[in-house]
Amino acid sequence: MQSAQDAAQKAGFYLLTSHDALGRSRSQIIDRNWKVCTQTPAPGRRDAGTQIDMGAVKLEEQCPAQDQGAGGPTKAGVTMPDFKGKAVSVVYDSLDRATSISPKDATAQNRIIIVQSNWQVCAQDPAPGTTLSGQPVTVRAVKFGESCP
Repeated sequence: MQSAQDAAQKAGFYLLTSHDALGRSRSQIIDRNWKVCTQTPAPGRRDAGTQIDMGAVKLEEQCPAQDQGAGGPTKAGVTMPDFKGKAVSVVYDSLDRATSISPKDATAQNRIIIVQSNWQVCAQDPAPGTTLSGQPVTVRAVKFGESCP
């Protein structure tokens, strides 16, 4: 990603943004540790004032068949979204900031969930489709790469 940013700037483009193409809401802090999977707009002749957004994954990861993070997480409306398989960080990004969210380890290990983007939701309460009325939300999660119990 660092090389792509350098090339864009050399060509006169300075409005550069990036996002996690796996939809896990991870920040691309050290750009050289990420690779570009998608670009919006597509390559071609553009005005130098055009904003370029790059969908990226960590170097050791495979690019997804379809960009899962384009546009950022969808904000929840009046009903609870289905977060199963999504990163715990997406729960926080999608729900109202006033919502009390309790992430729990779904395994018997009772690990503390610190880096929310490294954990995927296995179960949630309230259930998907439930009307949101300010009630607390609990999600049970495992680390990405682990199986839900």
